[in-house]
Amino acid sequence: MLVDHREDLVKDRTGHINRLRWHLHEIDPEWDPQPRSLVRYRTLDAVASKLAGISSMVARIAGDLLIRIRELTVAINALEREITTRTNELAPTLIAVPGVGALTAAKIVAETADINRFKSKDAYARHNGTAPVPVWSGNRERHRLSRTGNRQLNCAIHRIAITQKRCHPDASDYLEHRRQMGNSNTEALRALKRRLSDIVYRALLQDAQPTAATCIAHAA
Repeated sequence: MLVDHREDLVKDRTGHINRLRWHLHEIDPEWDPQPRSLVRYRTLDAVASKLAGISSMVARIAGDLLIRIRELTVAINALEREITTRTNELAPTLIAVPGVGALTAAKIVAETADINRFKSKDAYARHNGTAPVPVWSGNRERHRLSRTGNRQLNCAIHRIAITQKRCHPDASDYLEHRRQMGNSNTEALRALKRRLSDIVYRALLQDAQPTAATCIAHAA
């Protein structure tokens, strides 16, 4: 629920930022803040200072939007800190996987609900849509993208794969190995996602195990 609420606030903020950018352009066609900079307090302060010296209805509306963007940013950052704290407590093994940030881990934990309801890693892969569907072209077996399964989970695993592709040597080596086997870049990435599904499954199982302290408390 916290992750969904944060995503709603981010969408709301993006809409306000787009409107603010348009009004800043109306005030001065050359006033174009750097992409993604309007979520930083320093940039918001600089824009507010410049707007304070302009007397017009457009500047007034832009100032109101700026206030709302700041409020949303404060709320979004606070939610991210809370989500990070909760995720570190609930899924330390998962969040230790390279490429898994707190928000991605929280999305996986929430969408999975309970990893113990899946009888195997293959069942989990089918649920999250990373189990590729075999097809044949001539005498050659290939795999196409599965359109079934939980797309939120699939998106989260895709983000992990893209991150690992960029900065994790093991993932880079695996992708190169798949390409040498004749896979296209897309097919290699799908294979990596299927592999990551198993890693996520094992991490969630580990995090679902009661700790020694919990077992002692229950025994007492």
